[in-house]
Amino acid sequence: MSDDERSYVEEARRGHRQALEAMGVRPFAYRYDRTHLATEAVAAYDDAMGEDGPAVSVAGRLAAFRSSGKTAFAHLEDRSGRIQLYVRQDQLGEQWPLIQHLDLDDHVGAAGRLFRTRTGEITVRVTRLELLSKALRPLPRGKVQQGPDGTQTVFGGLTDPEVRYRQRYADLAVHPGIRRVFEVRAERGYLEVETPVLQPLYGGASARPFVTHHNALDMPLYLRIADELYLKRLIVGGLERVYEIGHDFRNEGMDRTHNPEFTMLEFYQAYADYTDMMDLVEGMISGVIRHVTGGTTLERDGVTLDFTPPWTRVRFVDGVRDRSGLDIRSATEPDMRQALVRRGVAQEEAASFSGGKLQDEMFKAFVEPTLVQPTFVIDHPKALSPLAKVHRDDPLLAERFELIVQGRELANAFSELNDPDDQRSRFEDQVRQRAAGDDETQPYDADYVRALEYGMPPTGGVGIGVDRLIMVLADQPSIRDVILFPAMRPEQ
Repeated sequence: MSDDERSYVEEARRGHRQALEAMGVRPFAYRYDRTHLATEAVAAYDDAMGEDGPAVSVAGRLAAFRSSGKTAFAHLEDRSGRIQLYVRQDQLGEQWPLIQHLDLDDHVGAAGRLFRTRTGEITVRVTRLELLSKALRPLPRGKVQQGPDGTQTVFGGLTDPEVRYRQRYADLAVHPGIRRVFEVRAERGYLEVETPVLQPLYGGASARPFVTHHNALDMPLYLRIADELYLKRLIVGGLERVYEIGHDFRNEGMDRTHNPEFTMLEFYQAYADYTDMMDLVEGMISGVIRHVTGGTTLERDGVTLDFTPPWTRVRFVDGVRDRSGLDIRSATEPDMRQALVRRGVAQEEAASFSGGKLQDEMFKAFVEPTLVQPTFVIDHPKALSPLAKVHRDDPLLAERFELIVQGRELANAFSELNDPDDQRSRFEDQVRQRAAGDDETQPYDADYVRALEYGMPPTGGVGIGVDRLIMVLADQPSIRDVILFPAMRPEQ
């Protein structure tokens, strides 16, 4: 496809997005309840069921789509394979206008009963259709030509090896065989992956990086500060559940909970949101504690920590207001700085905080030290969460949670931002904050925005600090006590 053709196609897709928003349809959903993968749905049908097969809800990309009058056929593709959708205007009712604004590669959710068409294909007779993620950029799929002997030949598409390696998310999305190569390592639906430690552009957290230089390529590289942006590229590519346990590196201060090199577990799940991930984290960590101790309580520093679900949930802004008397959504920055000084923060240090950083310091000073029992702090200010979706009920907040135990953050999670235009705007805001002097903001990542333009389904993601979790499990006061070779000053 030429640049002019691509520009025309992308402009048309953005026109569809605008039309959907005018109809009141969100082009980027928050979550979806899927009951079956495509192949599971096909296996659930038996010809004895006739026209009244089981009800299913499936979700995936539109790999084929053809509309004719008051009916439409489509093929939906997920990580397991494809299933056909049959849509009729009289069954969709008020949802029918949505059909006019769908494009290939959009992520959709479809619910209905299974039946077999006259051509013999098991199909979902759709009674409810939801747009989950609008693809603003068409995937580089090749054109398939059917031969007289039934063989298929693919022309065009993504064949250049260098482009395939650079844009692995697009490669995975259009080549199911490539996905299967990596899915060999999957366990319980989650695929263990390895993402680059040396990165041409760092991101996924607010931190300063370590910088090195690659001699052969004559270019700077950064030790990763988080795995996040690469893992979400894999969600774009169709690997719907991925995780990585590996080392991250942040060039910042050291104390009893911070080491410049540390171990993180990050995992991401398509069609989930931050509430799903809270349930998952609760079950995972309480399960680990039960496995280690035989129960869900730990005696630490004279306090019984109770990890029995459900855990307490505290809204970020409510916690700060209840303990400081200030609503950080409306309070002035001078008022917040004065509150920090009264709390014991040095005047000069408090004067250096502004914007989202100032809101975060209010939380750290007034709320974090008081949270001893396992607590989910939820719904952070949007300014603190450049990679999280805006809260569906409050545009000033983001759908995010942190798990706090004994005043320490153990986990951080989002309903992941999948709107490429919103992500572009937030990266630009991060660049402005950097220009104003905040050197921990994230750089603009154009390739990541391009990945989102291909369409990322609603996704929930979590990062868990493994070292800090071990500190709690092993009753150790310092992160140095749970790292074999912690960072130290050189001997004199």
